[in-house]
Amino acid sequence: MSTAKRIQKWSWILIYLGMVLLALGLSVQRSDAALGWGIAASGIALIWVGIVLIWVRSRMKNTKETP
Repeated sequence: MSTAKRIQKWSWILIYLGMVLLALGLSVQRSDAALGWGIAASGIALIWVGIVLIWVRSRMKNTKETP
């Protein structure tokens, strides 16, 4: 697997995992505010890392990839 494909795969994994953690944190926040915000903040951080990986991938030179 090429580096570009690996970056694409990990960026979307991190974004979707971050969205799940954000939703979980917001629902946990109703019963325990500190824990909920901690989970939500880690989800937001994962979303940002995924966005940065998409930006890194967009700056890479296009190479021909074999299927």
